[in-house]
Amino acid sequence: MTEPDGKPFLYVVVCAAGIAADVGQLIAAAQQLDWEVGVIATPVAASGFFDIAAVEAQTGRPVRSAWRVPGDPRPFPAPVAVVVAPATFNTINKWAAGTADTLALGTLCEAYGLGVPTVVLPCVADALAAHPAYQESLVRLRGMGVRLGDPYSGEVQLDGGRPEFGWERALDLL
Repeated sequence: MTEPDGKPFLYVVVCAAGIAADVGQLIAAAQQLDWEVGVIATPVAASGFFDIAAVEAQTGRPVRSAWRVPGDPRPFPAPVAVVVAPATFNTINKWAAGTADTLALGTLCEAYGLGVPTVVLPCVADALAAHPAYQESLVRLRGMGVRLGDPYSGEVQLDGGRPEFGWERALDLL
């Protein structure tokens, strides 16, 4: 679906990882490509992992993290695409299992059923990524047609820094 101004609408699902503080980079890159953006945060991500007020100012829309009340208008139009970034171990595993106990997970489960293209940029520590359930979840998501970006562990490098998170890679995968 497109906005009245003709722009396609992108949902960005944000999970609770430290790198979430930089989600504005993804929003800015999407807006430069003429997308309208709406952000849906997991409840934990919405508890302080990024600056909600700044994201709302950047998108011109409320950040959503809770279900709307029946009868309330839909705050976002239907998406043309969905990006999950950063995508955590918990969200990836619950989504692959079909759990829809938060707005973010319900949105992801529904996007699959609606055939909405979805991209995931995993942000999972190496120790968690080694877990068999996580590996099986990635296989399931790939089988569902989800496009996966390169894994990002956020592990500290030898020089003490951390590698860049490839926010724009999500848009390349769309």
